[in-house]
Amino acid sequence: MTEFVTYQGDALARLAELPSEHYDAVITDPPYSSGGTFRSDRQQATGQKYTQTGEKKNPFSDFPGDNRDGRSFLYWMTLVLSETYRVTKNGGTIALFTDWRQLPTVSDALQAAGFVWRGVYVWDKTLAARPRKGYFRQQAEFVVWGSKGPLPAKPELPALPGLTTCSVNKGGRFHQTGKPVELMKAIVQVCPEGGTVLDPFMGSGSTGVACGELGRKFHGIEYTDHYHEVARERLAQAFQ
Repeated sequence: MTEFVTYQGDALARLAELPSEHYDAVITDPPYSSGGTFRSDRQQATGQKYTQTGEKKNPFSDFPGDNRDGRSFLYWMTLVLSETYRVTKNGGTIALFTDWRQLPTVSDALQAAGFVWRGVYVWDKTLAARPRKGYFRQQAEFVVWGSKGPLPAKPELPALPGLTTCSVNKGGRFHQTGKPVELMKAIVQVCPEGGTVLDPFMGSGSTGVACGELGRKFHGIEYTDHYHEVARERLAQAFQ
């Protein structure tokens, strides 16, 4: 039976408790501290920030940590990624979700923590994504990815695609900003079969569900009691 382990609590505190050079890959979706043009927008509850005009009230629980300004977000993200670097194996990979506003900041934090920045993976959210009449639709989110030192050669494996196209709601939603399992299965393949993935911002556990379905071990950290319980229930099914 493939392994999964979860921890409830603050990501930075919990990361400090984990062993060094233990994980083959870190795949995570931290709070963006984005979602608004003005500071007052960013300070809104997540349910307000991530509900589109015309939608019914977002039925999912709010989550903390999404209200930092630009400078504090960079400092906090660098602290988290520095601990993440410590617990990642040499040659291991990291894949970190972000949006267009925070893409420059996240790539800076990744490198400040010691990782080698390798590129940007694209999630095409399809035409169901947020429109802007007469202008470009906000149709993509991004995954900044990199490695701890040189990447090991894998000549026996094919190259993975550089993007995934799937709608936000594909497969059902369990979190205000949850990612589809289909998307996470595409990204989890960067971890070798039988390897262990760490997600310090587990949310409702979609990364772990993908790991369970693809034969990877999974360790996850989640701050809120509610989403930690949701993730535990989903993981128990995925790892049967």
